[in-house]
Amino acid sequence: MKINYIMEREEEKELVRAVVKISRYTIYIALIAAACIAILVISLFNNGTGAVVVSSAKENASVSPVATSSAPAASAGGTSRAIPADAWKAPDESTIPAGKAGDMIRYGKELLANTARYLGPQGTVAQITNGMNCQNCHLAGGTKLFANDYAGFMVSYPKVSSRSGKKESPSERIAECFERSLSGKVPDTSKKEIQSILAYMKWLGKGVKKGQKLFGNATEKLPFMDHAADPVKGKAVFVAKCQSCHGSNGEGMPAADKKTYTYPPLWGKHSYNDGAGMYRLTNFAGFVKNNMPFGASYQNPQLTDEEAWNVAAFVNSQPRPHKNQRNDWKDIRNKPLDFPFGPYADAFGEKQHKYGPFKPIKDAQKQLINKKS
Repeated sequence: MKINYIMEREEEKELVRAVVKISRYTIYIALIAAACIAILVISLFNNGTGAVVVSSAKENASVSPVATSSAPAASAGGTSRAIPADAWKAPDESTIPAGKAGDMIRYGKELLANTARYLGPQGTVAQITNGMNCQNCHLAGGTKLFANDYAGFMVSYPKVSSRSGKKESPSERIAECFERSLSGKVPDTSKKEIQSILAYMKWLGKGVKKGQKLFGNATEKLPFMDHAADPVKGKAVFVAKCQSCHGSNGEGMPAADKKTYTYPPLWGKHSYNDGAGMYRLTNFAGFVKNNMPFGASYQNPQLTDEEAWNVAAFVNSQPRPHKNQRNDWKDIRNKPLDFPFGPYADAFGEKQHKYGPFKPIKDAQKQLINKKS
């Protein structure tokens, strides 16, 4: 009996030891499982937010010190901005009429989108322009806000041009663009091409009334800086944000057919000449702010105002075709404050009229206007 008792006690001890061992193993397994879950959660978190940090680091590594001197929010262009609900919108293409009228409108749009294909150096209709397309400056066929849209173009003509001092028709204004922005020759405005462009613009602006205030018309007028725009700082912005599309020498990216450009040249013999509206800094800076680099918009700009001013100054400091503008602005008191060719009615020189600061010029012009009146 005693032997049996001893054996039973030993069996109980063995059972207790086994239970303790199993409990320890269970705890170990639970701890390992918890650690695995924690690692998995951290990994998923890093993939979601940590990747953004890595991406930002990579982007900043490719930007020059000048281009990244702004605060992060400023480098991104600031906070997003809203478009008013009642802002102009281009009509749907389904509303283009059938027949000859519709054909003219469609051809006009095609000419604006692919000007060089028809009128460029290898154009099928004529060879009178530099290879750029109208929509390089009037984005999306003139339908994008703050990108020189055509919404109010037709209803604003005829009107007296401040530049020429004469009453102009819409066809005469388009002819000027061919001479200046496309650095080419004046087309015959009575021919099918210009008449089709006018038909498209008229359709695009249907419903717009003469004198109507249009949100996003032309380009945004950025607040003046208290100092001149800096081409040297602008070059850093160009290298970081622009040259991947427009080329290290501003030569643009030719299209596959070599007849035009996927991304237009910003300077050089195939770009706009110094008589174009884009050669005026207030126009170009506002255009850049809301449209460049690719993907930027008024709602989500990617550059600060100062970066936009500086990169515009850099681009317009580069060589390009010259247009004789001796007959422009016969009344020099009407010259825009950023018109970079003298003589002037004020005491400021060509350099300040080109790069700023512009506020002193504006103040001086107000005084001249008050004297004239």
